[in-house]
Amino acid sequence: MSATVVGRRWFNGEHVLLAVVAVYILLFAVLPLARLLVEAFLPDGAIGLDLVSRVLSSRSASAALVNTVEAGIASTLLSLVIGLVGALVVGLTDVRLKPALVFLFLMPLLVPAQIAALSWLELLGPSSAILAPLGLAPPPGTRNPLYSPEGVIFLMGIEHSAIVFLSVRAGLRTVPRNLVEAARSAGAGPMRIVFDVVLPLLRPAMVAGAALTFVASIGNFGIPALLGIPGRYTLLTTLIYQRLSGFGPRVLGEVGALALMLAGLAAAGLVVQTLALRHHRSPSAGNVAMSPFVLGPLRAAMEGIVWGFLILTAVLPLAALTGTSLIKALGVPLSFDSATLDHYRYVLTEYPATRRAFVNSTALAGLAAVAVAVISIPLGHVVVRRPRPLIRLLDGLADAPFALPGIVLSIACIMVYLKPLPVIGVGFYGTFWIILFAYLGRFLALGLRPTIAGLRQIDVALEEAAQASGAGALRRLVTVVRPLASPAAMAGAVLVFMSAFNELTVSILLWSSGYETLGVMVFNLYDEGHTTAAAAVSVLSVVATLLIAGLVTVAARWLPRGALPWQA
Repeated sequence: MSATVVGRRWFNGEHVLLAVVAVYILLFAVLPLARLLVEAFLPDGAIGLDLVSRVLSSRSASAALVNTVEAGIASTLLSLVIGLVGALVVGLTDVRLKPALVFLFLMPLLVPAQIAALSWLELLGPSSAILAPLGLAPPPGTRNPLYSPEGVIFLMGIEHSAIVFLSVRAGLRTVPRNLVEAARSAGAGPMRIVFDVVLPLLRPAMVAGAALTFVASIGNFGIPALLGIPGRYTLLTTLIYQRLSGFGPRVLGEVGALALMLAGLAAAGLVVQTLALRHHRSPSAGNVAMSPFVLGPLRAAMEGIVWGFLILTAVLPLAALTGTSLIKALGVPLSFDSATLDHYRYVLTEYPATRRAFVNSTALAGLAAVAVAVISIPLGHVVVRRPRPLIRLLDGLADAPFALPGIVLSIACIMVYLKPLPVIGVGFYGTFWIILFAYLGRFLALGLRPTIAGLRQIDVALEEAAQASGAGALRRLVTVVRPLASPAAMAGAVLVFMSAFNELTVSILLWSSGYETLGVMVFNLYDEGHTTAAAAVSVLSVVATLLIAGLVTVAARWLPRGALPWQA
């Protein structure tokens, strides 16, 4: 065989696609995390654990580690209870208005953690626009009860319950209908069926959801920052922020070791998830048509309990936040006469940093969404059509930045881009681009999963027909695969945009003056005491997010099933 033929076989379209995908993953997913490991374990070019052991032995790091594990486990247990009960009620009973219930249970996926924390602070604080007119707010000058370990755990438990809800709701589709019907025929009541049949079969989904919730909890920054810092309850995420913002890049090695501690906790949670799903089988077509339990006279009471809980946890905090954005000043009761839009006018027309934050967040989220959608089609295509060991490795590496806490990725990116890059001599630290590079790695998995789901539904015969007609790999991708996979890729792009638009955990360490994001702006405004302005920015960002979610929901008929989490 001639060298020319061998060269043509190697440099065909498929290998070009694979090379492009590999370069993207190596640059934005592997390189930052690899640099973090090198800085922690090879600080002087030789293997050593001195830095890590020194950080671990410090009193502040030890306390933060204990608090992180405590808050992670406790909030995960609370999320497990809320998500499990919610999924069972919606999935197994004949309660009405299920789409609305599902949307409210999944509201935490649409409302960022820092805005959720601010909403709850305004709901339960002395100047609450909801409780103060009713005489139920704490007295003026009273410390907000959420500034405590219990407040952090409570709010993170509510915030991450949507993860368990999604996992258990998907697991319900794996419960064989014939087992449930057999139990009914034997005279078992609904509660007996749930405890003896359904819950044992849901154990993998419950453990997997709890593991993901634990990872999300230990990596949460918005809630521990807004509640834990004033409450003197320091977690690893807030300790990293305080050290880096207080001492700057000279403590980069120390915060890198702290980030590795956080990554180690996250890895432990993911190992638990992997073990839980090891023997978990995919649902078959006959498992998904289980008829709901008829509640009869109890239905109204059950609906009242569920709606009451959701209104309390999902609606009232946002209503209180909206009320705070409309009052003239903190402590002034909200009424038709005292309501004002001055804070919205201020943040939109008179405060330049807010306008920059809206522009920056829109640009960053938009660029990240487009880039992820473009790369997800070729990557998803090789994952679905060529599941070789190298492809599976790239697929797993693409998940790493999203699976690990965002603040870990921030530290890794700072280490990569703190100095000008070799060869090109260009520095990105303190610029718009370092945030974008972090987003390109962070949200790749979020856009990739819907794309893969859509690609699995494409009939392979279409590609085979194009190949038989002489079309190469690149031409088949452009003319056959891309048009069919575009709806799924667009759904993934929407998820990326919504997640990046209000993101805080990654950008809190990467932003600089002139490159603020909305998440950073809300945090900074509240931290500086501009509560009403922070509330106005939060309401505007939530409205924008809900509008995007509504538009994509209307277009869901053209998307593959499972592309949108609130319709999974």
